[in-house]
Amino acid sequence: MKLKNLSMIFAFSVCALMASFSSQADTSGKTQHPIVLVHGHAGFDSILADYFYGVKNALNGVGAVAYTPQVPGWNTDEVRGEVLLAYIEDLLATLGASKVNLIGHSQGGSTSRYVAAVRPDLVASITTIATPHFGSPVADQIKDSPLEGFAVTLGNAIATFEAILAGEPNQAVDTLGTIRALNTQDALLYNAKYPQGVRSTTCKTVPSVNVGRWWWPKYVKDYSVNDGAHSSNGIQYYSWSANYSPLFNSNVLDPADAVMAITSLMAGSDNDGLVPRCSTHFGKVIRDDYTGNHADEINGMFGLRGLWTTSPVPLYVEHARRLKNAGL
Repeated sequence: MKLKNLSMIFAFSVCALMASFSSQADTSGKTQHPIVLVHGHAGFDSILADYFYGVKNALNGVGAVAYTPQVPGWNTDEVRGEVLLAYIEDLLATLGASKVNLIGHSQGGSTSRYVAAVRPDLVASITTIATPHFGSPVADQIKDSPLEGFAVTLGNAIATFEAILAGEPNQAVDTLGTIRALNTQDALLYNAKYPQGVRSTTCKTVPSVNVGRWWWPKYVKDYSVNDGAHSSNGIQYYSWSANYSPLFNSNVLDPADAVMAITSLMAGSDNDGLVPRCSTHFGKVIRDDYTGNHADEINGMFGLRGLWTTSPVPLYVEHARRLKNAGL
C-alpha cells in the first residue's frame, strides 16, 4: 500500500515538474506576426542544404514561428517578389494571419522591399541583412564586361541544378536579370521606384559617442547616422551587415572564405566580401560592422566560420525579441 502511494506521489511529482518546465518555455521572441526568411541570390532550401542554417530552430526556441519560402535564386527582384507575394498570400490564408515580418538576406532584402511596396497591407516589418541597396562593385565589374557572357552561362547552369535540388525544376531562371538587379546603376533605379526605408543621405563614418559620464566614460557607436526612414505605410524597417577580414575571419575548412577573400578585393573598402558597408543601410541600422562575410551572415556552409567571427544565429534571436518588443 505504501509502495503504491509512493508511486503515485512520484508520478504526480513528475507531472508537476513537466508542467513547470512547460510553463517556463521561452517565449521572449514570440512575435505577433510570423517571420518569413527570404533567401538571396543563388539561394535555395532542400534536404541537402538549409540557407539560413540553424536559424529557424533557434527562432522556434524563443517562441517565434518562421518560414522559408523558395523564390527564384537567379532572377530580378520583381520576378522574385511576385513569387514571394504569392507565397505570403497563401501562408496568411492558411494561418488566418494578417501580416508577416520579412527578414531578407542579400537580394532577399530588395525582393522583400518589392512586396512591401505593392502590398504594404501584408507586411509588418522588413529587415535586410547585407542587402546591396546601392549596388555591389562586384556586379558592376561583371555587367557589360567580357565576364558577363561567361557569368550568364555558368549562372544558368548552376541555377537549373539548384532548382532541381529545391524541387522546383520549372523555376524561372534569368541570370542576367540578377546581374542587373545587383549592380549600382540599376540599384539606384530600383531605389527611385521603391524608395521606402533607403538611406537618403551620403554614407557617413560611424562616430563613437559617450553614453556614460565624463568621469566614467562609456563609448558606443552611433549607427543612426546612416539610418533611412524607420517606417512607412505602417511598416517598420531595420538592417544589419558585416565587415570581412580574410586574415581574421576565415576558416580553412570553409570554401566560401577563399572565394570571399578574392571578391572582397573587388568590393571596395569595408565590405562583407561582396557588399560594401555603405550599400547596406536601410531603415534603422542596427549595426553595419559585425565581423564575418556574406555567407557567415546566414550561418552558411553548415555554420563554419572564423574564430573571431560574430556568431550569426544569436543575432536573429535577438532581432525576434526586438520585433516582439516593438509589437510586431
